[in-house]
Amino acid sequence: MANKGQAPHLNLAELTASQFLDIWKHFDADGNGYIEGNELESFFKELEVARKGAGADPSLFKERMTEFMQKFDQNHDGRIEMAELAQILPTEENFLLCFRQFVGSSTEFMAAWRKYDTDRSGFIEANELKGFLSDLLKKANRHYDEQKLQEYTQTTLRMFDLNGDGKLGLSEMARLLPVQENFLLKFQGIRLTAEQFNTIFIFYDKDGNGYIDEQELDALLKDLYEKNNKDVDSKSLTGYKQSIMALSDGGKLYRSELEIVLCREPLQ
Repeated sequence: MANKGQAPHLNLAELTASQFLDIWKHFDADGNGYIEGNELESFFKELEVARKGAGADPSLFKERMTEFMQKFDQNHDGRIEMAELAQILPTEENFLLCFRQFVGSSTEFMAAWRKYDTDRSGFIEANELKGFLSDLLKKANRHYDEQKLQEYTQTTLRMFDLNGDGKLGLSEMARLLPVQENFLLKFQGIRLTAEQFNTIFIFYDKDGNGYIDEQELDALLKDLYEKNNKDVDSKSLTGYKQSIMALSDGGKLYRSELEIVLCREPLQ
């Protein structure tokens, strides 16, 4: 979607959840969870036009962009993530900000996901969403009332069930996590075909029992990163491993659980 055609109209006063997601996907061209570089400049130009109309003064562009970044780039890394962008929106998108304060770690997220994705399909049903969100809030030891939980549930449905099929995908729902906790983003350049996945799983499932353990997963992930010439420090790798193992059954990571992480379509 990004880099093709016209950007979604940035009418911030009336922006809906799905429109916000469309805008994000358009400008986050490489799907890394940030708007940065040329993406950021394109986004800000559209934002200026939306706010000022045809009267936007191009000579003040750099100055306004600097002011914008100082205000919204909270961690000062020169790029904008979804939660930071949500601050400018006068709509229910600020739900992202609220929920990300509660959601906890990716390990907690994946543990809650496992409870509801009972068939290991990489999706949960829309009618299970309320329980899923409630579990996340409980795991993060955050208090909420029934009205607030219902509000979160309805906003999440509007945001992620864009085709109305009643299913919510793991890669989409992981957007609730702050970028630094969304380990699924780290695997976007290491996605495997079904054949590649089958080959690597058989290799590490040496005893043929249908699952791999934590040590085998550690070796598998290191191998994947090395083969794809991607750098990852040991601390990050440990975090990714723990998040994936949260999907396991008593330390046994079966084919279907690992397939969700390594073979699903990336965030678009």
